[in-house]
Amino acid sequence: MVKKALITGVSGQDGAYLSELLLNKGYHVIGGDRRAASNTFWRLKKLDILDDVEIVNFDICEESNISYIINKHKPDEVYNLAAQSFVS
Repeated sequence: MVKKALITGVSGQDGAYLSELLLNKGYHVIGGDRRAASNTFWRLKKLDILDDVEIVNFDICEESNISYIINKHKPDEVYNLAAQSFVS
């Protein structure tokens, strides 16, 4: 049976590298990303794993959204790497 992992903040540096690691271990990776984020998933593309990660709309501030994603996908593991970043 294939293990499933949900990674919030999948488009960030740590989320991308964790996705790569788990995919190499045979996991099905579900990547949570905010709908409002203007992300191009360049890190996942650079690692050549974007097509292997199932991207889902995920807002860490919406409890109903969190429950829906967890109940729908039933991940074996959850990695919460979501954060707001204001580098500039």
